[in-house]
Amino acid sequence: MSLERENGTPIEVLLIEDDPGDVLMTQEAFEEHKVRNRLNVVSDGAEALAYLRREGQYANAVRPDLILLDLNLPRRDGREVLAEIKKDDELGRIPVVVLTTSSADEDILRSYQLHANAYVTKPVDFDRFITVIRQIDEFFVSVVKLPPRA
Repeated sequence: MSLERENGTPIEVLLIEDDPGDVLMTQEAFEEHKVRNRLNVVSDGAEALAYLRREGQYANAVRPDLILLDLNLPRRDGREVLAEIKKDDELGRIPVVVLTTSSADEDILRSYQLHANAYVTKPVDFDRFITVIRQIDEFFVSVVKLPPRA
């Protein structure tokens, strides 16, 4: 599975997730399938925005090519983070996949109103979770043309 940009550089993925179990499963999905892409993790909405804006300890952070965003986050809710990302000219072009446990119609509708690129409900089964992460990765890396990194 060749999951990298055409020039051979790995894709930078930012996972915004506060559940350590889901972080671990995502990391394992990347490792298990030999995904070369780099997975960076932040655990709350305020930290995510600092990372994306390269503030404080994240001054040298690499701009992600893809964001996996949980909706239910401490400090700044995922919906707020999504709205902030999509209203920013530079950040707004980064694809955002909402990856959450919620299957509520209002969360799905609101996420798309805020310009999420995809909405995926997290499976609770480990093997299915691994498959979903791999499919997201394959789609956004092998199928979709990502914008150049800013």
